[in-house]
Amino acid sequence: MFAAESYTSRHYIAIVAMACLCVLLGGPSYAAGAESLIIAGATYYEPGVSGPGWTWTDADHLELNGYAGEAIGAEGDLVLTLAGQNSVTESHAPDADITLCGMEVWGNLTLRGTGTLTATGSQCGIHVSRAPVVDGCSVDARADGADIADEAVAGVIAGDMAVRGGGRVFAAGAGSGVGVRAYGVYLQDAGLGAGAAGCRLSVDASWLDAAGADGGVACLGGSLVSARFVTPAGGAFGASGMVDASGAVAPHVVVEPDVATPPAGETDGVDVPGDSADKSPADVSPAAGEPTTGPTANPSLKPAATTTKTTKTATKTTVAKASKPKAATATTAALPKAGDNNWIAASVALFLLGTLLLTAAYRC
Repeated sequence: MFAAESYTSRHYIAIVAMACLCVLLGGPSYAAGAESLIIAGATYYEPGVSGPGWTWTDADHLELNGYAGEAIGAEGDLVLTLAGQNSVTESHAPDADITLCGMEVWGNLTLRGTGTLTATGSQCGIHVSRAPVVDGCSVDARADGADIADEAVAGVIAGDMAVRGGGRVFAAGAGSGVGVRAYGVYLQDAGLGAGAAGCRLSVDASWLDAAGADGGVACLGGSLVSARFVTPAGGAFGASGMVDASGAVAPHVVVEPDVATPPAGETDGVDVPGDSADKSPADVSPAAGEPTTGPTANPSLKPAATTTKTTKTATKTTVAKASKPKAATATTAALPKAGDNNWIAASVALFLLGTLLLTAAYRC
């Protein structure tokens, strides 16, 4: 009798231990990623598909290489790798899921790679419900405000935004409709729930050129790391976005790296788009190299600092909240694959623990 009960106990212990291991080791399968992808008017629910100039390799990773077509959208976090020249344009089909933007991501978006992306739409070139990151690539986002009224119009509409790794961003918004407010970059509370910690811009050793009649950049605050204002002179983060030395909202903002030596591929540290003696920063797109519409005054360049690392920070407490391009709930997942390494370590530890439990159970 005792032997039978002992065997049964060991059997139950083994089953419970293996069940726990299966559940816990299955954690990494729940990594953040896009639940669906809309591209060129078609909706896809599983990765492993491709088309002219694009490949959806896995749940959170899309590759573009020479794509030129209608809008791209993603429900969830997305990492977009760019190669070559790419462009996305707002779809004008009456039944299109994306009707106001060139790119729309309901989650976090990371743009990376060696290529370029040009995104155009009526309300925004790129809309990200949470945090876009431009890491080392070139992005040109524009909104023309066509048929838009009583809304914010901007090249980029998002929550937080970061430009890093030598990335280049040109963003412009325009519009003549009733109640239209035009910005280059408009950072709003898009479900972040972060209060004053959200809706911020950071530029780290990278380029930003943003223009709009109501403000080049609207945000709660931000920081410049190894970067400096070229336009406006004496620029800073103010109560309603980036402002000039007098505290007035700057309709045109240009930020460039604050370094003593030029980046790879440059022959002169100040010879970058939007920074030459013959053209104003708004006359050249850092992403596509194409002239923009509308002349601007040619700013006096601010001499580079003698040190190569500077930081400027500021915050504010309120900001106007723009309507989202379409009714939806922002995804609250973390940035793609942020915890995979921790899961791997935890999985190994749990596997070893399970092995010890099984060994102990059979010795009982």
